[in-house]
Amino acid sequence: MRSKRFGSSTGHTDKLITEMNFEDTLKHFGIQLRRKNPKTLQINVGKLCNQSCIHCHVDAGPKRTEMMSTKTADRILDLLARMPSIELVDFTGGAPELHPAFRYMIHRVRSLGRRVIDRCNLTVLQAKGQEDLAEFFRDHCVEVVASLPCYSRENVDKQRGRNVFDKSIDALRRLNSLGYGQEGSRLRLDLVYNPGGAFLPPSQKELENQYKKELWEQFGIVFNQLCTMVNMPIKRWGEYLVHTGQAEGYRELLVNAFNPQTIDNVMCRTLISVSWNGRVYDCDFNQMLEIPVGGRLRTIWDIESFEEFKHDFIATGAHCFGCAAGAGSSCGGSLV
Repeated sequence: MRSKRFGSSTGHTDKLITEMNFEDTLKHFGIQLRRKNPKTLQINVGKLCNQSCIHCHVDAGPKRTEMMSTKTADRILDLLARMPSIELVDFTGGAPELHPAFRYMIHRVRSLGRRVIDRCNLTVLQAKGQEDLAEFFRDHCVEVVASLPCYSRENVDKQRGRNVFDKSIDALRRLNSLGYGQEGSRLRLDLVYNPGGAFLPPSQKELENQYKKELWEQFGIVFNQLCTMVNMPIKRWGEYLVHTGQAEGYRELLVNAFNPQTIDNVMCRTLISVSWNGRVYDCDFNQMLEIPVGGRLRTIWDIESFEEFKHDFIATGAHCFGCAAGAGSSCGGSLV
């Protein structure tokens, strides 16, 4: 494998990018990566966040100012109303809850009868002005997908910041008290595991069993499902790998772990990703790398329906090996 230097996306350092052609790998296995009918609309409302996690592929944080306008939000929701095949709207950021129009957007999506997921870092439930956020989630049947990279205080605080673990446990207890994660409840609570180093996640089911055991025995916490996700070697996590001398080795790990059985279920087949500025992408990772949907820049103002992307070829890059490594990785966890 050859190597090539590219400028850093954050401007701090050059990145060593190993040239690995994902498209050629698909051809080797006789696979064509095309879109199916869109079922999920993922909306990134901005990069403002109350945390700055090491593994963040968005490079989000408290000082980021990128934020979706209300005009853009309304256009996205108008397009959603025209697309009944989209069953699920997935809100992400940053911390999406910090967007001033977040609750307004939830109201509109729920009025259309669509399911809603909020990708929550848990500590935002204790942020100023968010004191009633958990009750808002409950009242609008928002499904919470919460990041908790470990059931250990030491590991979580190392990856996400001091005292994050204790705040996360308090938030989970509060959600449980409202019915989230409880047996027979319609309020779904899923947790997300991200590896704390340059390695792949373990078996999702085995780790889920361990999470459930530890969180129940230590804190009396319950949840529905654990989603294991591969850390993508882009943005802040990519920079960390470069600074620690692990970038090339990690990318080789992803390539060597390529599993063709994951491709049928990769999220980009049925997901539309829209950025805070209205640009359309095949997935959240392509969005962060500014690789437009189908390889051609389009915005929500250029289309009349999300159905226009049906059957398009999906734009790929070296980072796509992360979604196809081992058991695979998507916003919903492992793929096989």
